[in-house]
Amino acid sequence: MGPTVDEFLKDCEQSGDAAYGAFRLVLERLEDPTSRVEARIFLSDLQKRFSGDSASADHCFHTYHFRIDDIFLDQYQGYQGRKKLTTMVIPSIFVPEDWSFTFYEGLNRDQDSIFKDKTVAELGCGNGWISIAISEKWMPSKVYGLDINPRAVKVSWINLYLNALDEKGQPIYDEEKKTLLDRVEFHESDLLSYCRENGIQLERIVGCIPQILNPNPDAMSKMITENASEEFLHSLSNYCALQGFVEDQFGLGLIARAVEEGIAVIKPMGIMIFNMGGRPGQAVCKRLFERRGFHVNKIWQTKVLQAADTDISALVEIEKNSPHRFEFFMGLSGDQPICARTAWAYGKAGGRISHALSVYSCQLRQPNQVKTIFEFLKNGYHEISSSLDLSFEDDSVADEKIPILAYIATILKESSFFPYEPPAGNKRFRNLIASFMKTYHHIPLNADNVVVFPSRAVAIENALRLFSPRLAIVDEHLTRHLPRQWLTSLVIESTGSDNPSEDVLTIIEAPRQSDLMIELIKKLKPQVVVTGMAHFEAVTSAAFEHLLGVTREIGSRLFLDISDHFELSSLPGSSGVLKYLAGTKLPSHAAIICGLVKNQVYSDMEVAFIISEEEAIFKALTKTVEVLQGITAPMSQYYYGCLFHELLAFQLADRRLPAERESQKGNSVEMIGFTSSAISVLNNSELSINEEENTSLIRMDVDQSFLPVPSTVKAAIFEGFARQNLSESEIDVTSSIKQFIKSNYGFPTDRSSEFIYADSSLALFNKVVLCCIQEGGTLCFPVGSNGTYISAAKFLKANILNIPTKSDKGFKLTEKILSEVLETVNKPWVYISGPTINPTGLVYSNEEIENILSTCAKFGARVVIDTSFSGLEFESKSWGGWDLEVSLSKLSYSGNPSFGVSLLGGLSLKMLSGAPKFGFLILNQSHLVDTFYSFPGLCKPHITVKYAIKKLLGLREQKSGNLVDAIAEQIKNLRRRSKRLKETLEKCGWDVLESCAGVSLVAKPSAYLNKIVKFKHSPEDDATYEVKLDDINIREAILKATGLCINSSSWTGIPGYCRLTFALEESEFERALDCIVKFKDIVST
Repeated sequence: MGPTVDEFLKDCEQSGDAAYGAFRLVLERLEDPTSRVEARIFLSDLQKRFSGDSASADHCFHTYHFRIDDIFLDQYQGYQGRKKLTTMVIPSIFVPEDWSFTFYEGLNRDQDSIFKDKTVAELGCGNGWISIAISEKWMPSKVYGLDINPRAVKVSWINLYLNALDEKGQPIYDEEKKTLLDRVEFHESDLLSYCRENGIQLERIVGCIPQILNPNPDAMSKMITENASEEFLHSLSNYCALQGFVEDQFGLGLIARAVEEGIAVIKPMGIMIFNMGGRPGQAVCKRLFERRGFHVNKIWQTKVLQAADTDISALVEIEKNSPHRFEFFMGLSGDQPICARTAWAYGKAGGRISHALSVYSCQLRQPNQVKTIFEFLKNGYHEISSSLDLSFEDDSVADEKIPILAYIATILKESSFFPYEPPAGNKRFRNLIASFMKTYHHIPLNADNVVVFPSRAVAIENALRLFSPRLAIVDEHLTRHLPRQWLTSLVIESTGSDNPSEDVLTIIEAPRQSDLMIELIKKLKPQVVVTGMAHFEAVTSAAFEHLLGVTREIGSRLFLDISDHFELSSLPGSSGVLKYLAGTKLPSHAAIICGLVKNQVYSDMEVAFIISEEEAIFKALTKTVEVLQGITAPMSQYYYGCLFHELLAFQLADRRLPAERESQKGNSVEMIGFTSSAISVLNNSELSINEEENTSLIRMDVDQSFLPVPSTVKAAIFEGFARQNLSESEIDVTSSIKQFIKSNYGFPTDRSSEFIYADSSLALFNKVVLCCIQEGGTLCFPVGSNGTYISAAKFLKANILNIPTKSDKGFKLTEKILSEVLETVNKPWVYISGPTINPTGLVYSNEEIENILSTCAKFGARVVIDTSFSGLEFESKSWGGWDLEVSLSKLSYSGNPSFGVSLLGGLSLKMLSGAPKFGFLILNQSHLVDTFYSFPGLCKPHITVKYAIKKLLGLREQKSGNLVDAIAEQIKNLRRRSKRLKETLEKCGWDVLESCAGVSLVAKPSAYLNKIVKFKHSPEDDATYEVKLDDINIREAILKATGLCINSSSWTGIPGYCRLTFALEESEFERALDCIVKFKDIVST
């Protein structure tokens, strides 16, 4: 037996805590089926004791610390449901008031089916009445009422029993023969933590969540227990703490956190409905949802009086320190908004102020992708969530940008480092291009028909350099980024010479209209034709077929640009060229160029590709990318790859049989081939090894770090894409680069210094090489320089001279030898890799570089210092820093005006950034700047990359803990790797030159030279052949035997010495060491 009503009231009269304790005992009886009926009858009797007017209920609340009231629901004529709910409250939880009643009114305005058979959660349920009302009216599958206040949860359960059972304690069944006890549960939960921890996926989330007008960061530090004070538990319902969101400044941080937690647990078509006080302004409230990827619908709005005990002085303070103005009204009838300061003054003077109260219904526009984005952000990247902006006026922009962000988030989350990218382009990206052509245009291509370039201009220039025609005709719309010298030359007759000194490539501009273009081709008989097609001619294939026929007849190579007619769409427009290729194989003399610039978000983000069905063309063009650009910016490939993927993801694979295509008929005269100098360089250069299908090569032959990318870097990369409307100041990297080179190298700059940026330092270097050629200079490389750079200079037909270096000096430049060489050279340009030397990993000290520059100044040499491989020095004894400003100031009066120093650099290694490639070049001589800009076509870093780089440079300059610690840790790791690699090599018979910086070292395979090893021709073939090992073929021998890629002496330029890089992923590094030992065992046996 329970207590009588009088005994119960006597217990409650003592205090609010005592009243709560008494009701807990009632709840225990309600939960026990054997005492449930009796307990419910007891509550009926208790209610009847105070069932008069509101005065008696108020008396009960103040005397006995509880009240039981009826909340009347829909009373309009014809409503068939329950007319009222009976609810109990105690002082330590929120009493239902205007906020919650307005919220329920808003829910009533939505369609009747919104909650039917749905799984629902109510946040901040208080005494549970809204959860119960939702269940009563709309019969959801389940409602979870959640509150952080443990007493509120207990009171909610009591209220549930009050309404699930009638006054006699009998169950009340609905039309589906269920009671409220079947449909509703209440749980203690910090927002949605209960649902997250129990794997509950929701279809509806509703919340009447308070705004924090005066945040108290200490409020949440106390222990939350149901035995805490009434005052604390009541304030807890206000969530007094700052939530760590940008919306905190408007008191909306708690709602922002609720929304983001909701994204994780809501089902794809789910809806969130929130009550929002309009004090921050309607635009701010709406934006809270929109920037997180929601479509927002305001379903109800009214005004409520501001509670008299609410202090709005904090809002006045915010207005004083920011341009933002909060929104209040004078009384309920006022229709002109007033700011917080005016409202505060009016309230102090006795006036009544109100604010808007709105109910917003929100649905994610691309739920799966938005979930992916927020899943990434919550894993250590919360600090950048304030930068996220998924609000778009144009749905087509949203449809492109949100999947891109989700894809980048997935890459950053799942990959600890950015993988090796082949020069031809990311294999996945090339497969997507080929699949798009196959699916939408029925052209059966594969990845090996596609070569990716940084831009259309680069693709055209590389093709022209590969063939070096004496005369080319280029569409006038495509010449803007080609070298000025090509467009001004008047040499159109072939001299029959392949001498680089007589290399004159002449380009004649031609109109795009096909009949005029064909007339010029017939008259001038060019060796290469590059053209687009007029819009009116592109619809059918007739003009294209005519061009193919004419160029074949006279022996011209044809590069046809389809950029203007290529649509990334699920309903691409008609293209005569692509229709033709669906039925006829692309002739060997023709290739298709396509620049991808038609995206909805970034008009300046470009990637291009060339399609060729001729294997030799594919391979040669791939090598030009490696030699002249390195690789195409990975982030740009990821971007367009995502667009292709979105267009292919919903298609059924291999639904259409490959088209049967004809080969073009007709005889052709002999075509121009690759120039002998170009093909000689490409064939003899030690370029990257193509990875066969289902093989996994270990890359110790590339200048790339595969070490873990720090979270700070990942955050900067993502933020660059997440932000919208980046300002010029946020992407202007010049001041940051200026500070970077000053603090790292002491390099002097002034107003006349020209800062030039590109996707890679290699691309910038190649423009410098062209400047050297233009000036008639000789490019001087120390023996032991980067092999790719030397190959690039040779490909561009520069006059090259090697400066001898000595092993006892670590293959460094010395004054004596440098002087001897420069005495013999006219117009010398000296390339220096430093402070860290690639490939040896040694370092030039400040004194050494000062002496080298002094020698160069004496002979009037132009100096290019390449810092691209510096910044990771791990032996401090050999590296005390540079002060080039002091060194150069001593040489400023050298008297030789041709002397000058240009600084070349890249930040990918220094900033441990991986995919965002960024190169810089600082020129201090005005005439050199003019010459440089006569060679356009340079691919500039995208604004997203510049944003990330600027942010990282700022963090580095501020010595921000996370980034500086990550760099320091990786430098330690590189030191350990260098020592382990040296030890392993020496044990296996190599002579190693110990490195002290960077990511590589050189070693001589002394124990292997002149040894005979046997190899199979192929894994399937038992026939073998013998190889006598030397310092060049050892590269192929190690590759065939173990799958390890290294650079031979052909690449290093140092007789006998190979290069090995060691910034590999941890397991790959261990595999590499095993391969070195394995090769030793193979040779030994």
